[in-house]
Amino acid sequence: MKALFLVGGMGTRLRPLTNKIPKPMVPIMGKPLLERSILNLKNIGINEVVLSTCYRAQHIQKHFGDGQRFGMRIYHVREDIPLGTGGAIKNTEKYFDDTFLIFNSDILSDINLKELVEYHKKKAADVTIAVTQVDNPSMYGVIEYDENDYAVSFREKPQPEEVTSNFVNAGVYVFEPKVLKEIPGGRVVSVEREVFPKLLEKGYKIAVYKGCSYWIDIGTPEKYLQAHMDIMAGKCRISGLDFSDKGVYRGPGSSIHGSVKIQGPVYIGANVKIEENAIIGPNAIIGNNVHVGQGAKIIGSVIWDDVVVESGAKLVNTIVASNCRIKQGCEHYRTVYAEEDSRLMAI
Repeated sequence: MKALFLVGGMGTRLRPLTNKIPKPMVPIMGKPLLERSILNLKNIGINEVVLSTCYRAQHIQKHFGDGQRFGMRIYHVREDIPLGTGGAIKNTEKYFDDTFLIFNSDILSDINLKELVEYHKKKAADVTIAVTQVDNPSMYGVIEYDENDYAVSFREKPQPEEVTSNFVNAGVYVFEPKVLKEIPGGRVVSVEREVFPKLLEKGYKIAVYKGCSYWIDIGTPEKYLQAHMDIMAGKCRISGLDFSDKGVYRGPGSSIHGSVKIQGPVYIGANVKIEENAIIGPNAIIGNNVHVGQGAKIIGSVIWDDVVVESGAKLVNTIVASNCRIKQGCEHYRTVYAEEDSRLMAI
């Protein structure tokens, strides 16, 4: 079995964090989201992955290569122009001759993929769509379904008065390859607005899978930060990390002065240096190769790799992208830093 990741989006809602890197490469607990998603597939025996890229594709190509260092086989299919979700799927058609999984790349969830595939086969479906329940469905694609959990209609971002279901498309699908012939080639196609309704009209069976208890679209700085707080709170489990007892994770090669006060939950990456009397946590995520100066405070914040936080600086509910320097004594709350000496009040 193979899997396809749709990783071509520009991540405009997540700017300025995506000014220099594609959205799937933003770190979740020190590793790119896409890497964590791909490695999850190994747990169900999937070791072949297709990446449909477009925006800043070279970053994804450089990081993953052919997949050998991850114990996977990874194929890269680059769009010259954005083709939409359906067009991107069609563009990778030659790689799939059996049941396969499809993922939107900006989703963090706890979907049991093995159970999802088994459900798809049990329902004898042509497509299975994982759904999740939300309070305000008008921002998403709403799916209406019958008593046997087969889809009967789709509504993309309905008006509040039009909402008839609180279950929305979670961006995870199981496809049978025969469905691909129903997707037009060589043009922009939306799988949500065009392909799925067309499949229903032609009598294809689309099953709805409701086994998703945690789901978040990390498409905005606010939601990106919230995802990390949810992981720290134990609402979403990340393989190899457990913060249920307010634990502290420390990567290799880190140097932390004995006077530093650490209040869990806290994640500290590799080769981090934290100087005297700094205060770290709770809910602090510090990436690799970060230098935290004397007396600095980092609380409820996500710090990417290769950042310098100078002495006495204070960061609360803040995101700092790679290669930034927070100057001595500065205090920042609910701020996004994405370039040297620049900030955006976006959280």
